[in-house]
Amino acid sequence: MSPAPAVPAPPGSPLADAVLTRLVAAYAPAADPVRAQGAAAYMKHVAPFLGIPTPERRALSRTVLAGLGRPDERDCAAVALRCWRLPEREYQYFAADYLRRYASRCTSGFLPVLHHLVTTVPWWDTVDVLAAHVAGPLVAADPAMVRAMDRWIDDPSLWAARTALLHQLRYKEATDADRLFGYCLRRADHPDFFVRKAIGWALREYAKTDPAAVRDFVEGARDRLSPLSAREALKNL
Repeated sequence: MSPAPAVPAPPGSPLADAVLTRLVAAYAPAADPVRAQGAAAYMKHVAPFLGIPTPERRALSRTVLAGLGRPDERDCAAVALRCWRLPEREYQYFAADYLRRYASRCTSGFLPVLHHLVTTVPWWDTVDVLAAHVAGPLVAADPAMVRAMDRWIDDPSLWAARTALLHQLRYKEATDADRLFGYCLRRADHPDFFVRKAIGWALREYAKTDPAAVRDFVEGARDRLSPLSAREALKNL
């Protein structure tokens, strides 16, 4: 068994210091304990919540970032890793939104941090944003990084595998269909709902670009795909 990856330490970053100070000062007073209980239950208690509704949270986030400069990769890593150390889920939502906004500031050097984020306190609410809006742009900007996705699809963590399956979700005509179909077949027998659902979702999204290719793939792989994956893939065809 290979050793677990080292947990990345947040790098020093004056910008991250400012962001985190403002963030906690803005979010903590907005907490709603009753709403927090409902949010935690909806997310299967993967983490505690502050109970801030999404529109209010995003408005608060804008005040947090007002007047602050654009981050570099080091700042992005520091903000994300420090948010992931805070217990309440809204801080991780902030980090995921921050990385989505500034993914273009990051390079292949960010991959160890991204792997940590998608495999730590993992659930679909953060992983799917990071897959489509952070991993996807990183790979699109540096095609050599597809080799990382080739490793992640076989990762012991189902959430890393889900990230690999979904990273092309917004690629449309730029989708590497052979790689997408290959990933689907490599994890077709995975027992977990979230991997099987991701297979279907990735195929369904690509079907908007090339419905015939997806239909032919699903028909040819019926004996390998789970009923859930096949049904999701063909839902709009």
